[in-house]
Amino acid sequence: MLQQRSTIPQTEIPLPAKQTLPTMYDLPSENPEEPGLPDEFHSWQPQLLSRTLKLPDYPSDRIFVGSDLNLYYDVHHTLWYKRPDWFLVLDVSRLYEETDLRSSYVVWQEGTNPFLVVELLSPGTEKEDLGQFVEGEIDAIEEHNGQATRETPPRKWDVYERILRVPYYAVFSRYSDRLRMFKLDGGRYVEQILDADNSRFWIPELKLGLGVWEGEFEGINRRWLRWYDALGNWVQTDAELAVTQAEQERQKRIELAAKLKSLSAEQLTALGIIPEDLE
Repeated sequence: MLQQRSTIPQTEIPLPAKQTLPTMYDLPSENPEEPGLPDEFHSWQPQLLSRTLKLPDYPSDRIFVGSDLNLYYDVHHTLWYKRPDWFLVLDVSRLYEETDLRSSYVVWQEGTNPFLVVELLSPGTEKEDLGQFVEGEIDAIEEHNGQATRETPPRKWDVYERILRVPYYAVFSRYSDRLRMFKLDGGRYVEQILDADNSRFWIPELKLGLGVWEGEFEGINRRWLRWYDALGNWVQTDAELAVTQAEQERQKRIELAAKLKSLSAEQLTALGIIPEDLE
């Protein structure tokens, strides 16, 4: 008599996150409790960072830059998000699924975490942005596996450091013009030492550096965060580059005219140039 073998119940293969979790189209992109930007600086500074970001190793269609955009980060709390002032994601399609402009950035759909986050310090946001690095404070958070145990959203600092593990984090205060740079090391942010008189920080993976530049942008003269290249030169915006090129062309024409004026009338005639045209 054959012994009947028990059947092992078959479990279905888990569906991918794009089929089971909310997508960019399902999640809200605005919060009525957070209307608008806190000040003009929060509008202009991200624009300067974006306009001077020119990465040698990444084409423009393989990077994404977000500014004041909802960043959804927790698959267990799909409505939890942070709204970085500016962030950079490398090696990801410029468009969502290569077809659509993003209304938010959903990490479980994108599959790639930000590489750099920049927060612009505002009064009252120091603890949210700087965590235990707020001067004069030591902050203790009960944790489990690196995440806050309370059922309230963690601070930006904890999200960037312990959940998303963003490699580089920059915090800039327009009130003190102070740049603070943090690099992820062993799962924790370590503050980098910057020259107080010439605050610059080189990011080798980008082949660019981030520093404090004093100058005029959009008619406003002050200190700004800006990218610089391997030679230490500030990266120009497209508008600035056009002005520079136009000035270079003007200088070339002036130099050429000066050389031609040094020639005799016979030499100019031989070149097909009428001397009177140089007047």
